[in-house]
Amino acid sequence: MQSSYRNATELPPPFASRSSPMRAVCAALVLASVALAGCNRDKPVPETKPGQALASVNGEEITVLQLNEELQRAGVPAAQQQTASKQLLQALIDRELLETEAAKEKIDRDPKVMQAIERARSLIVAQAYMQKRVGDVGRPTEAEIEDYFNKHPQFFANRRQFAMNQLVFPAASVTPELRAAADKARSLEDVAAYLDTRKVAYGRAQVTRSTADLKPELAAKLLSMPKGQLFMVQEGQRALLTSIDEVRDAPVSLAIAAPQIAQYLASRKNKELAQAEIQRLRATARIDYLNKDLAPDAATPGALPAAAPASLAGAGLETGSTAGDGNGDNGIGPVADTVDQDARADKAALDRGVAGLK
Repeated sequence: MQSSYRNATELPPPFASRSSPMRAVCAALVLASVALAGCNRDKPVPETKPGQALASVNGEEITVLQLNEELQRAGVPAAQQQTASKQLLQALIDRELLETEAAKEKIDRDPKVMQAIERARSLIVAQAYMQKRVGDVGRPTEAEIEDYFNKHPQFFANRRQFAMNQLVFPAASVTPELRAAADKARSLEDVAAYLDTRKVAYGRAQVTRSTADLKPELAAKLLSMPKGQLFMVQEGQRALLTSIDEVRDAPVSLAIAAPQIAQYLASRKNKELAQAEIQRLRATARIDYLNKDLAPDAATPGALPAAAPASLAGAGLETGSTAGDGNGDNGIGPVADTVDQDARADKAALDRGVAGLK
């Protein structure tokens, strides 16, 4: 039986708007504040300048500085600040009420809460230090941007786009018989007919990938495959049987690519500087592992001096992994090691700063 299917592997725009409904922002602010409840409850309230206080909650003032901080963190556009200010002020009032009740119940003294507060404090201080050391690396020069553009033609000038059709069905349905049927099939319709006779539920999807989204070796593999070639990929609990429908030229000009290249180069420079600082600190520190079982070796992520924590390095993007199918022939399976990148393609492409260029 055929079921409807929305393509879950389609890449989102690389720099899609991160704005969300303001109520969701406010709710997140309120929930996040619980972890920090009572941090400064025992400290005297500093004197405020006349007119600086926006509201008073049981004698505790909420100030303009607090509201401005929330506006800045939420990244509210100037045109929406008036409305957002009203909503964020309500979120601050809710936070104050929660803090007060938490202090009454001594939740701020709970060991788990205290540990979370200490962790948050440590991260904030560490990141503030890194920001001070690295600072603003500034925008890359036009020459640097153009150089990157010219050295990566597969992402830009020679960018090509793959239009592919898919059958999506449970991975548990992939039997030797199904593999044999797919191996002999001339099209997805042949496989769909086989699935119908076996009453295997499946969905259909259309996906588009480009040489900018995929690793170079994967893009080269797909470019070498003839139109209509079938290949199977296993992603967790589902299997994807894919056919290349069309390969077309989709070049991107320097003018269009420049902003994303600049963002990528600045991020990469930031990461390099952060890694260098971590390496410098590790080289001058004495680090003793009291539990020898946890001492790193060469294969341990982060063991090398140049490896900086993602949160400090300004990276924060890590590629995931999915299990390749790796079986069969005639194009059904051998490509699995390279084609099962759908779940990680956009992150890998974002690392290159070129995902989804249109």
